Amino acid sequence: MATNDGYQGLAERLRSGLGEENRVSAKLRTNERVIARVTDGIYREPSSALRELVSNAYDADASRVVIRTDAPRFERIVVEDDGIGMSPEALSHLVLNIGGSAKRTDLGRELGVTSDNKDTTASGRHLIGKLGIGLFSVSQLTRSFQIITKRAEDDFRSVAAVKLNQFSDRLGEVDQGDVFDAGIVNLWREPAPDTEEHGTTIVLTSIRPRTRETLQSADIWDAIDAPLDSEEAESAKRFIPAYHIGRVDDKSEYRTAGTSDLRNLPWKPGATGIKAFSQMVDTVWETVQDKNPNPKLAGLFDNYLQAVWELALALPLEYYNGHVFDRPVAGWADSFLLSNVPRGRPEKLESADENETIRDRLSLDDGVRADSFRVFLDNLELKRPIRFNDLPRTSNALTKPLLFVGSFEERFERFALETSAGPLKFEAYLLWNAKIAPVDHRGVLVRIHNASGSLFDETFFRYQVAEQSRLRQITAEIFVSEGLEPALNIDREGFNVAHPHMVILTKWMHNALRQLANTQKTSASVVRRARRDADAASKLGYLSSVVEEALELRGLEPESAPDVEFTTGSAEISSRPESSRYTFDAARIWNVSDDTDFSRVPRIEVERSKALIQLLSLWGLLDDLREDEQHELVAQLVRVIGGGSGE
Repeated sequence: MATNDGYQGLAERLRSGLGEENRVSAKLRTNERVIARVTDGIYREPSSALRELVSNAYDADASRVVIRTDAPRFERIVVEDDGIGMSPEALSHLVLNIGGSAKRTDLGRELGVTSDNKDTTASGRHLIGKLGIGLFSVSQLTRSFQIITKRAEDDFRSVAAVKLNQFSDRLGEVDQGDVFDAGIVNLWREPAPDTEEHGTTIVLTSIRPRTRETLQSADIWDAIDAPLDSEEAESAKRFIPAYHIGRVDDKSEYRTAGTSDLRNLPWKPGATGIKAFSQMVDTVWETVQDKNPNPKLAGLFDNYLQAVWELALALPLEYYNGHVFDRPVAGWADSFLLSNVPRGRPEKLESADENETIRDRLSLDDGVRADSFRVFLDNLELKRPIRFNDLPRTSNALTKPLLFVGSFEERFERFALETSAGPLKFEAYLLWNAKIAPVDHRGVLVRIHNASGSLFDETFFRYQVAEQSRLRQITAEIFVSEGLEPALNIDREGFNVAHPHMVILTKWMHNALRQLANTQKTSASVVRRARRDADAASKLGYLSSVVEEALELRGLEPESAPDVEFTTGSAEISSRPESSRYTFDAARIWNVSDDTDFSRVPRIEVERSKALIQLLSLWGLLDDLREDEQHELVAQLVRVIGGGSGE
């Protein structure tokens, strides 16, 4: 029998005998200082800390959470919910057992924290929290805060004023055993006139300087304010986010530098709530059609707006324009049912009913629960910022998205729990589109009971393939309804890849990616062949063939050929590898003055010139030249082949 009688008692029992037959046993124990060190600052970003506080509200059956900040000052943050609140017993247990959650235990049921089955709330929600370290998330934001909580029918509120210690503050102290003083709390009650009121409010003041600087994007603004020289000053202006909340000086007054406005918000003046948030998401997609075909959140938004986006992405909320499972089977995309058989093939989904949804057709369960959960941050109502309709079209052979949907369930009834880690059940989709915006959404995102702590994994669980271009055209989500929770890391922002459930999930995803790649290749090949046949009829097909031969020789996918555009304005050439687009001034190639003149240039000459530029690019002969050199080279080659005005 294993016992814990202190190290001296264990040593005495060890000394009392020799041989394995006289072995002694003891339970391993973890020093509380180790736990304190692990949990001290485990959340890397302010948005992660806010996510944990909102998750606690969700587990408290809240239907509404309101987060208020004094942006861009960030001296105070308030998180208020209308959940069930905490009794004095539940609040006392919380502050005395940080790291020892009552959720999913008999005590949790006694305290009114969970339902009889321990894994759900009283209303039937699956719990998000598990380890009981959510309170440590506050230490990412501040060391002192208040918890004000009330349950319905009580005529009082319970208040806890908490001051957390930082582990590094205690490094010089003498070890006094395995007890770590995590901080101090003062508790009291105060009268509440409205007995029906219920919920919890967390008031964060004295926000940590580094947290404030992060939310204020101080690093960016400081570089603009204090450049080393004029060249650096000009360079720094390029890093000003396209959209930002403005900034304040040492006196908390608005100021600007390098910008014309105090603020530049991604929603229209006067817009609030879901309308403002939708405009924020639409702004990203509008950028794709504008000057930035591959927008990144870091380039578009300041740190505060990025935190808003990441928080909305992680929470169990509705999608801002509908779940992909609730979109029609046909019309907007070509839909397929994934096979769970290794090297299997997906089944094309067809429907005569234009209103039949993916969810109905495949009897899918996952999605946002019927009971609403709404989150507001300042003047925005958050929704999942993922868009499935009106996706941008490109010159890619496939003009419609490809949607691959699948599900998996394994009960592991013939295996021991230690081997299988219990049942696993999930549903998923993989969406291929020529453009994914923002590029931060390339990859796969895992949600457990509709909540996520991680961002998109652009490696797709380390999927090893030679070419990466297709992976940059895929976004995917996995909705886990049973299992996988034990594989979560302590910060809920990553997974133990060796866990049995993650091993299965990884194999499933890689099999799904193979099915998607094969289908996309086949579909694109059919379209390109038809297009090539049509081009051949008009004596243009051979140009595409030559370019495709070059792509094949270079080991590149057909989609890797850069787009080429001729303009009659003063547009400068763009040779950005990421955008795969070249823009040339037609006047410098054919000596034309306007669109009318340019329209008289034979189409075959224009298409031949485009193919020529594509070949030069694919063989790496353009990007090292200046803009004027590129124009002169192309103009001379066009004249040589008989297409220029100077022949």
